[in-house]
Amino acid sequence: MPTSKARADSLSLLLFTLRSGKLMAINLLKVSEIIPCPPLTKLPESHPHVKGIATLRGASLSVIDLSRALGEMPLEDPNGGCLIVTDVSRSKQGLHVQAVSKIVHCLTTDIRPPPYGSGGNRAFITGVTQVEGGLVQVLDIEKVIHGIAPAPIEAAPTDLTMEEAEVLGHARILVVDDSQVALQQSVHTLRNLGLTCHTARSAKEAIDVLLELQGTGEEINVVVSDIEMSEMDGYALTRTLRETPDFQHLYVLLHTSLDSAMNSEKARLAGANAVLTKFSSPELTKCLVVAAQTVAQQGR
Repeated sequence: MPTSKARADSLSLLLFTLRSGKLMAINLLKVSEIIPCPPLTKLPESHPHVKGIATLRGASLSVIDLSRALGEMPLEDPNGGCLIVTDVSRSKQGLHVQAVSKIVHCLTTDIRPPPYGSGGNRAFITGVTQVEGGLVQVLDIEKVIHGIAPAPIEAAPTDLTMEEAEVLGHARILVVDDSQVALQQSVHTLRNLGLTCHTARSAKEAIDVLLELQGTGEEINVVVSDIEMSEMDGYALTRTLRETPDFQHLYVLLHTSLDSAMNSEKARLAGANAVLTKFSSPELTKCLVVAAQTVAQQGR
């Protein structure tokens, strides 16, 4: 498969620093605004990484001390720095950082997986890239948020019809996500539905799994893939599958922490069947039922 020749998408990163001076990045599409740190109200018994609550245009906003959440000392001036207001996985939060540096533009192929020994499951990064000769770590904001306020574990939906449950049982699903937290959430939903699945932490690994299972009783017919991934993102993975005869038929659901509305057209152009914003177990279940019904109609 032409993984090395997959067309790369452009990506804009917002660079910022922590107290230590460490340079990090976040996808600009996850940022709604950047503001000076406003007065904060400290809530009793709140998580130690939550500095307090800010009021932003009449709405409450939890403010995370990102330096502390990543294992560093808190900012020296608690009232200094600035807030990066993020909109991720259907919620908004403020990240208190030392300073915002600049915006850089790169290709998704410029983002490499975290180097070996960088912390494994404890690391709060999904990839690294080079900017002006320096190494920049790309923040796994979903993991930061999950460490402070884990998403509630939702029970398996009980309103599935017998027909839906039966057709869902024939789906052979591959979940692709470079965020360990997001991957676990998706797998948990599938297990609640009584389904088993295969997983991959990158597009390249996903292609290896597809090739390995091809022609076996576990051959994949539904791919649930993150969009933001290092080296090859979900769009490029989808295009690669559509351009490969053995995998053109796969049902592809792109599962993203970004607002799915802004990604729908790009997902359609890449060849995806559907796109969904993370994370809602009931909505993921509905999308999987549609996927299973589609592949059943195709005789897959």
